[in-house]
Amino acid sequence: MATVDRPWMAFEPNDDALPFRATMSSVGVKVPATRVTTAELMAGTRHRTGIELERLTGIHARHVAPDGEDSYTLAVGAARDCLSRTPYSGADLDMVITTSITKYRDGYTQRLEPPLSLAVKSAIGAPRATSFDLSNACAGMLTGVFVLNDFIRRGEIRRGLVVSGESISQLGRNAATQVRGVLSRQLASLTLGDAGAAVLVERAGPDSAGIAVAGFTTLSEHSRLCLGYPSHVGPGASMYTQARAIHRVAIDRAPALVQEALDVAGLGLDEIDYFIPHQTSARAIRTGVAEFAERLGVRPRHVVVNVEEYGNTSSTTHFVALDRYLREGRFRRGERALLLALASGLEIGVVIVTVDELVASWES
Repeated sequence: MATVDRPWMAFEPNDDALPFRATMSSVGVKVPATRVTTAELMAGTRHRTGIELERLTGIHARHVAPDGEDSYTLAVGAARDCLSRTPYSGADLDMVITTSITKYRDGYTQRLEPPLSLAVKSAIGAPRATSFDLSNACAGMLTGVFVLNDFIRRGEIRRGLVVSGESISQLGRNAATQVRGVLSRQLASLTLGDAGAAVLVERAGPDSAGIAVAGFTTLSEHSRLCLGYPSHVGPGASMYTQARAIHRVAIDRAPALVQEALDVAGLGLDEIDYFIPHQTSARAIRTGVAEFAERLGVRPRHVVVNVEEYGNTSSTTHFVALDRYLREGRFRRGERALLLALASGLEIGVVIVTVDELVASWES
């Protein structure tokens, strides 16, 4: 197992120390109808790069928000989709947390104040919900789940919604004018796609396994491995990523945190039915899982790779994957999913949940 030079952030087990348990009970997604293949994107680069992006990443296409669709509309669409499979309306929510990196509304101006969460809660009719924005790079939605899990376990709220609208593909359009080769620090921008996602987290019933554990750690010494700046070649931003360095750090440090989470939950990795990592590229996921298996001595039963038709949708990736598997009827009651966040910062987070309530939301 990997060794660490400082303590990890401790996970809190869901025991009798706190009165309640939380669960994820519904997921919703809003994906733009416009679709751009990797071949189309690479055909439009300014320079002849020679990059075989689809072979390198496994990404065949991504969805791209057209004019009139943005972070706000994607977030609202996902929130409504999520609530549509529950007995609740916005009026039943105690909290709304918006966690997107992009906060675009009516163009490419980041709307920081008033916060996007205020507009989202108004659109879905949640007047009494406490609302705030939370930003934690691509770990945003799982961080929101972590926060709601704590509020619910302490009995301060009964249910809340985490929602994100990522209109982030403009990073790829800007990168396409500058990337010259496979070593470009803007290469990762070419993998990005747009999507909105939402998850309802609420107090679990007495017989529910719910969320077994949720926790994060920050390796801030690696914070400069991925940086974003206002773009000087097009609207929005440009992102500069040392992708190989981030991958090396994540592979070195994440297994120990995953093992800690599993120990707190009283589980082995072989008892995880679906391992859902952040969706960067198929190759990175396969390499990472092989390293996990070697370090921990076991493999999860299924590893979710969802990039081929969506690309990297930033903070929404785990929930776009969950939604797809729910729609396709792949999950069964009693199965467990481990969601692993690997995000700029460097953020590493783990949420382990039994999918009973999510499956039930599609059975009704």
